[in-house]
Amino acid sequence: MAEKTFPLSLSELQDVVKKYPTPFHIYDEHKIRESIRALNRAFAWAPHFREQFAIKALPNPRIVQILHEEGAGTDCSSLAELYLSEAAGVTGQEILLTSNDTPADEFQKAMELGAIINLDDLSHLDYLEKNAGLPEVLCFRYNPGDLIEGNDIIGKPTEAKYGLPKDQLMEAYRRAKEKGVKRFGLHTMVASNERRVEAFALTAKLIFTIAVELKEQLGIHVEFIDLGGGIGIPYRPDEAPVDLPAVGDAVHALYDAIMVPAGLGDVGLMTESGRAMTGPAGWLVSTVIHEKKTYKDYIGLDSCMANLMRPAMYGAYHHITIAGKENEPCDHVYDVTGSLCENNDKFAIDRKLPKIDIGDLLIIHDTGAHGSAMGFNYNGKLWCAELLLREDGTIELIRRAETLDDYFATLYFPGSMMKPLGK
Repeated sequence: MAEKTFPLSLSELQDVVKKYPTPFHIYDEHKIRESIRALNRAFAWAPHFREQFAIKALPNPRIVQILHEEGAGTDCSSLAELYLSEAAGVTGQEILLTSNDTPADEFQKAMELGAIINLDDLSHLDYLEKNAGLPEVLCFRYNPGDLIEGNDIIGKPTEAKYGLPKDQLMEAYRRAKEKGVKRFGLHTMVASNERRVEAFALTAKLIFTIAVELKEQLGIHVEFIDLGGGIGIPYRPDEAPVDLPAVGDAVHALYDAIMVPAGLGDVGLMTESGRAMTGPAGWLVSTVIHEKKTYKDYIGLDSCMANLMRPAMYGAYHHITIAGKENEPCDHVYDVTGSLCENNDKFAIDRKLPKIDIGDLLIIHDTGAHGSAMGFNYNGKLWCAELLLREDGTIELIRRAETLDDYFATLYFPGSMMKPLGK
């Protein structure tokens, strides 16, 4: 069971709201640090283990800085994420660029930073060489096809745009070696929000086997293997969290059985978690501003799917509590909605909750990953603030709320009378 709690009392939250109006995402520094420490303990046996935090989950330099203090590097998939890594103090081969359909400027910035570049296709090798040169360390992403199953989030590997099938993968390493690349890594990413230990073991078995074949067939002794991310979290209270020690033990057994006998017992391991590091450490806090009673009972918030897209995009469940009413009976049924002009702008459908009143502070749990990160401006909706609950109990503003001036700043309309609204 996964108990769903919020780190602030009603009175403490009300004090925060006086200074930082809702909606906002708030993150718990202590919980983030505990998450990466648990992962590091599970893989303490592994040579040169490092978590490459998947920035796409929570692209805020303050969060990246906290994780870097705990030993994490970054997994980047865009130019902005490379710059964000640099701003947070992540340097050189602590940075991994894993992108697809990659523009030249992303490769160029990665080369400037001395990052590890992980290529998504055989054709990208020549493109990289032409536009940015070849890096000191090169990696390719393996797509195992129908050897492994997918899910609704990441898709079936045979239908995914990511990675290379085995024959193309081997050819990619052969060509890179011929071009003079001397240091290599190996990568795969085939899971998303996965909580089964056996799924991570299967991934490890597949990628370890490829590493052995690279050595035997091409004489390539990879320096590291990136097992990808995909470690899930229990979004529902009745779900159990991933047994990280069991995952670490399962991967350890396979490493000893496959890698060590092949003379690959010095190969480092990486993971690239995002959700597991920050997901349970974040909450979207909103104020109830409307109740509508028609065919159903609708609770309207001052936030919308622009602040949290997952329920609308995936039909994903996010637990909801009402500040100060955590122990009251859930004897009312509501659709919890936002103000976007889309009928799927719903955080919950037919959800049993305590009686909700106008002005209540509603807390949506587990938004620390793929929450604010997936924000957008459709309908002219503005990005909300992000706050950090420090370990000493203080509140730090780590992203201010977007303003209308921000929204209009990139528009150019000759002859327009539009002026900055704050002027």
